[in-house]
Amino acid sequence: MELGLNGKRFLVTGGTRGIGRAVVEGLLAEGAAVAFCARTADAVETAQSDLASAGTALGTPVDVADTAAVAAWVAGAAEALGGIDGLVANVSALAIPNNPDNWRSSFDVDLMGTVGLVEAALPHLLASGAGSIVTISSVSGREIDFAAGPYGTVKAAIIHYTQGLAGQLAGRGVRANTVSPGNTYFPGGVWSSIEENDPELFATALGLNPTGRMATPQEVANAVVFLSSSAASFITGTNLLVDGALTRGVQF
Repeated sequence: MELGLNGKRFLVTGGTRGIGRAVVEGLLAEGAAVAFCARTADAVETAQSDLASAGTALGTPVDVADTAAVAAWVAGAAEALGGIDGLVANVSALAIPNNPDNWRSSFDVDLMGTVGLVEAALPHLLASGAGSIVTISSVSGREIDFAAGPYGTVKAAIIHYTQGLAGQLAGRGVRANTVSPGNTYFPGGVWSSIEENDPELFATALGLNPTGRMATPQEVANAVVFLSSSAASFITGTNLLVDGALTRGVQF
């Protein structure tokens, strides 16, 4: 299947590791140019070096909770790439325990980081004529699980926000979709840490998935890349679960 991504220009937040890194790699493999960001300068520098031979990948240290910094990054990326055709809002504070600090960081990073990115990029997406927005939520935004509280509540809000965008922008040439991953395992990630520090929780989570395993970042990224492409040109306003049948409820 031809995805039609060759020569397209994308923004990806949280692009140095895990799902974000796999999304950057997937877009580059399809011939897109990518500007990515992450909060840690050293991680951005390492990723930039690793990706140098894969295509045009421009890395910048950015804290997505800083709305002004996000707007400046988007403007610089649009100038460097000659425009923006799509974005992937991937950053999360991963603030799960129910306390005031986690509510605030979830709101500032997960939700407002997404809103700030979309608002800064929207004029460029409209100019593209075929713009794409993909936000990353979670199965925890759809079901009540161990991450109910700040994380799950804000992830649910991201789905609602994105579907609202889809309705508002459908007649203006911009699509908006959400990908909701199930538990995703990669070295150095949250589930790798839980496996080491809370093996009982890890075993419980693993046992809930009928596949007997967790997703890989690449499996989630495949869905993101497809929804970002012209092959998905009539798909907007959807929330795509990538969870190996982890969730049990029927999604209408």
